[in-house]
Amino acid sequence: MNRRIAIIDYGMGNLRSVAKALERVGADVAVIDSPQDIGDARGLVLPGVGAFGQAMDRLTANGFDALVRDWIGEDRPFIGICLGLQLLFTESEEFGPVTGLDIVPGRVVRFSGHQYERHGDQPGLKVPHIGWNSLKVLRHHPVVADIPADSMAYFVHSYYCAPDDSDWTTVVTDHGLEFTSAVSRGNLFASQFHPEKSGDVGLQMLANFVNLVGGG
Repeated sequence: MNRRIAIIDYGMGNLRSVAKALERVGADVAVIDSPQDIGDARGLVLPGVGAFGQAMDRLTANGFDALVRDWIGEDRPFIGICLGLQLLFTESEEFGPVTGLDIVPGRVVRFSGHQYERHGDQPGLKVPHIGWNSLKVLRHHPVVADIPADSMAYFVHSYYCAPDDSDWTTVVTDHGLEFTSAVSRGNLFASQFHPEKSGDVGLQMLANFVNLVGGG
């Protein structure tokens, strides 16, 4: 059974933690810095942390933008993590607007508004949103199969994704507002949270993805 998964290395994030987590749940992992190295991989991971515009520049310069679009267009198993979710959207307002991959119609917007401001003695919610928060699964996808209700996952972000079509939204989380914390369609799944840093819940999701890649 081929469970080879390629992780895209475009210089935006710590890939080792993602690779180790996938290996722990049975994947054969290859970190690639060129689309030509994709080989016989059956799954593709787009991770990332940092600035949206810089990430898009690096993806485009390395030819990974075309690889991601083609891979998802063929409905092959794909997972995006954190910035790897945001890059799938039409545009981000971070230092922008900046055009994204436009696979998921919608925008990436900053947490802002009165709910993040101090009111008297009551502290406002913090931006960036860092730490553990609950997940509310709205609809089934193989990656979130067997995930208990109100599971917790680890987040680090100042911007959140707002799909134009709510049918993309698979998981939501509350941080002053209820935002889309994961999207899915077909064999695509992408999350704002970090499954590789989310304990047993995150490992279960990655194991589900590995099973999807292996046809299990």
